[in-house]
Amino acid sequence: MADIRQIESYDVVVVGGGNAAFSAAAAARQKGARVLVLECAPEEEAGGNSRFTAGAIRFVYNGADDISALVPDLTQDDLDNTDFGTYTEDQFFDDIFRVTQYRADPDLVEVLVKNSNDTMHWMKDAGVRFVPIYGRQAFKIDGKFKFWGGLTLEAWGGGPGLVEAWTNIAKGLGIDIWYQARAKELLTDGFKIEGVRVKRPDEIVDIKSRAVVLAAGGFQANPEWRTRYLGPGWDIAKVRGSRYNTGDGLQMAMDVGASTAGNWSGCHAVGWEMNAPEFGDLAVGDNFQKHSYPFGIMVNANGERFLDEGADFRNYTYAKYGRVILEQPGSFAWQIFDQKVLHLLRDEYRIRQVTKVTSDTIEGLAEQLDGVNAAKLTQEIEAYNKAVRQDVAFNPNVKDGRCTDGLSVPKSNWANTIDEGPFEAYAVTCGVTFTFGGVRIDTEGRVLSTDYQPIPGLTAAGEMVGGVFYHNYPGGSGLINGAVFGKIAGASAAEYAVGN
Repeated sequence: MADIRQIESYDVVVVGGGNAAFSAAAAARQKGARVLVLECAPEEEAGGNSRFTAGAIRFVYNGADDISALVPDLTQDDLDNTDFGTYTEDQFFDDIFRVTQYRADPDLVEVLVKNSNDTMHWMKDAGVRFVPIYGRQAFKIDGKFKFWGGLTLEAWGGGPGLVEAWTNIAKGLGIDIWYQARAKELLTDGFKIEGVRVKRPDEIVDIKSRAVVLAAGGFQANPEWRTRYLGPGWDIAKVRGSRYNTGDGLQMAMDVGASTAGNWSGCHAVGWEMNAPEFGDLAVGDNFQKHSYPFGIMVNANGERFLDEGADFRNYTYAKYGRVILEQPGSFAWQIFDQKVLHLLRDEYRIRQVTKVTSDTIEGLAEQLDGVNAAKLTQEIEAYNKAVRQDVAFNPNVKDGRCTDGLSVPKSNWANTIDEGPFEAYAVTCGVTFTFGGVRIDTEGRVLSTDYQPIPGLTAAGEMVGGVFYHNYPGGSGLINGAVFGKIAGASAAEYAVGN
């Protein structure tokens, strides 16, 4: 075995390089700890899944004043022309429990919701900038933008901007960052954590530390684990984000006796460009997603609709519909829109890397959709058009109740006839964002053993934590989950390491 170099200059080592990891590192440093961040990716691919997100963050707020406090450069015109609404603690609680089918750990959810606003201010004070999500989360109706779905702000520059901001914050705080540094195992005396073994391009290093924070993401980039835990067929799903999230952090934790928790057979999975590469492409970022389906219809290879595109705001359905697409024949679908709604399509539909078909007629469109029963699709659209309620006004900013009558697969909101050409169709498959199963933590971010006792010196945050999301999740709650529990885990680690 190669010689192992010993390093003893850190109080807290953070494994991971995304939003949760940097939140932990910053919080630990603010508590006086000497901190090292280990990122297994090279610097040009660093940031984990955070770098691939659009940067939207869900949090509790009470009106425009709360938004202005987080985005101080909003102008009076911005405020006059925008209805930011409110997003209360009760709404956040309701959204999480509703979409997770009331399985989410109530103690962890309470910590998440009640700390969401304070954590946003902590991030802002540290140097993270936020902007309103005009266009994706608010449509202009009668001259005024109205935000919907409880999602209002995103990090400036999206996911890449968030990672850049955190990196600069860490450097400013004197936190060391190692790239191409893959944590291989936790060092322990059998009871408490004593550090971590790291493989670098030219050496193996044992870093002695009193505490380690695990924030290394889920196992979504590991096709063998996806098939093992999510089930057959998941090995062919696309990965939306980093190719480095392979479950190593989870394995290290389990190897030292960590208890597991949460929905190990569940994941965040969306409609994703059918011909996207195996892993995320930083040049394209989040734009392979296709999230305007509430305003059109989605059909499978049989030419049939198979889900309620308008069941709810896309914030509450997109993370579970990828699984439904994967279950369709051939694991693909086509999203179809007509001219009435094309102006509402998100920018991701206008990128160059799309599988797109256009035709002046439904028949012409159907004939061009690869793998689809064209005759059945034509009949399906005809039946759908007849079922649309024409007496209810269409409004994309609210659940408008404009629905279909008499269909076996209903559309509950935003139902418009598909009858005004030219028509457009986009091919999608399943894109996995992150997995829901993880390690068990307490409300202080401490990892619990299989005896349900804290493992001294070990905390965790982000996608590695199980128990918060089951089956689905409210859009934007991944980043706030990482920030809230990252801050807590980092502070707990520092208090243990420096305080003892």
